[in-house]
Amino acid sequence: MADDAGVERGEDDECLMLDEIFPVYESSVTDAGTPRPWSTITVRLVGSHPLWGHHLWNAARALARYLERTPTLYRGLNVLELGAGAGLPGLVVAKSGARNVVLTDYPDRALVDNMAHNAAQNGVAHVVAVRGYVWGRPVEPLSARGAKFDLIILSDLIFNHSQHRALLWTCERVVAPRGCVLVFFTHHRPPLAQRDMAFFEMARETGWACEKVLTERFAPMFPEDAGEEEVRSTVHGWKLTRVSGGGD
Repeated sequence: MADDAGVERGEDDECLMLDEIFPVYESSVTDAGTPRPWSTITVRLVGSHPLWGHHLWNAARALARYLERTPTLYRGLNVLELGAGAGLPGLVVAKSGARNVVLTDYPDRALVDNMAHNAAQNGVAHVVAVRGYVWGRPVEPLSARGAKFDLIILSDLIFNHSQHRALLWTCERVVAPRGCVLVFFTHHRPPLAQRDMAFFEMARETGWACEKVLTERFAPMFPEDAGEEEVRSTVHGWKLTRVSGGGD
């Protein structure tokens, strides 16, 4: 575990424009001489929500860019996003060649309806299914006929320390044998950074290999918050793969 490993990027390659609660994500990938299948994704955010679904977090922005640059993780494959909120990372993979994408969040009507709206608004409703799901609960509702997922997306979820085991339990039971989990996050509360990182210790203990793949700086989400600004401005990206065990 090397916290300074991975890729360093800065705010110079910013690709998000905020317009009230309708952020527009611009594709960060250019293929010389090859037309891109899409250039922008617009997401609607719920106006206000106690589960923080009314923000588009820096981790989602960083993860969306990372996914654009790593299509081999999902092209032609099945993808699950847990705690999706507006669903930006899941929408990116849906528009970039994933076979099937399932967006999930807490089974609250506002959140689930908003995910469905964003899928339809961006022309990927035929690829995307939306589900209300509580981490750690039976996984049968997540996929038809028990299909496994080649990629599972966790964007800014591990700040919820009491749910680490539930998140890993779900991932263990639905990840494909050669699949992986991408975990992107920021230490929003710097004094609790070690508790955030306990997720990866628990993952290793339950049969996952953990590799850091990205570090990226942004402007802080909430400049007025307490704690070191550099810590609150940094997104970390990790990739988890199964090395032993697994759910039945």
